[in-house]
Amino acid sequence: MTLGTAWEAGRLDTKRGQPRVLFGRMYEDPEIERAAFAPGGRVLCIASAGCTAMQLALRHDSVVAVDINPAQLAYAGQRIAGVAMARGTAEQIMRFGRALLPLAGWKLATLRAFLALDDPAAQHAFWREHLDTRRFRAGLDTLLSLATLRAAYSPGLLASLPRRFGAVMRGRMERCFRTHPNRTNPYARALLLGELSRDPPPREARRVRLVHADAASFLERSAAASFHAFTLSNILDGATAAYRERLFRAVAHAAAPGAVVVLRSFGEPAGDIPGNRAADDRSLLWGVVDVRPAADFAA
Repeated sequence: MTLGTAWEAGRLDTKRGQPRVLFGRMYEDPEIERAAFAPGGRVLCIASAGCTAMQLALRHDSVVAVDINPAQLAYAGQRIAGVAMARGTAEQIMRFGRALLPLAGWKLATLRAFLALDDPAAQHAFWREHLDTRRFRAGLDTLLSLATLRAAYSPGLLASLPRRFGAVMRGRMERCFRTHPNRTNPYARALLLGELSRDPPPREARRVRLVHADAASFLERSAAASFHAFTLSNILDGATAAYRERLFRAVAHAAAPGAVVVLRSFGEPAGDIPGNRAADDRSLLWGVVDVRPAADFAA
């Protein structure tokens, strides 16, 4: 019996085979969690590449990092132990896309000059004049079309993407460049240059507990009111409605009074979401970064 989530396969595509390391690094800005979560307490996060878990360990008493993908969980453990970042499936796909950028007229020197800027107004002007070209728009629309993405992603994951995803992603990129200084934004460098962090893990990262499980199952087994914060990545992208409801019930069960949840999605927000912090996340990618009280999930 399947759990009702596309992440269960441990792969981005539909091919049979062993689970893979999907993400060599995380594209989620932990400054969102830093602002949303009170220091101390017990936190649940999705392990992924371990980046968020290690940052949470700096400010919280206990961090539990769960992942349904055993290969990804093992990689997170290696990262916490000090092994250097590697490129997962997602990075390999993005590297293919970056190899096409010269066809859009993007030169490496131009990109480096852009990423050295620290004035969002100047960045926005540079973006519009030098990078957001007709050839780039046409190329990105083709690269992020469903016809192209089907070669690398399962139907479940593709179902979470908005229509005209190329245009949506250009809008998210422009939003970030006109809001956050490039010079201090590692996610802009990761996306445009493919850079991997060489920072060693903090000493506190050793306290992270890694668990092989999906989040809903783990929380169902947890003691009531035992977690003070939850950051769930975008695990509901590619999940069924039944799994979504199950996860929300499990969060409500495990949430201590005053607990806060951060939930991301590649999708566009369905109506007004008062706690949507997508514009504040420097990673450029998200349509939804929903920050809300865990008590909301009990309704």
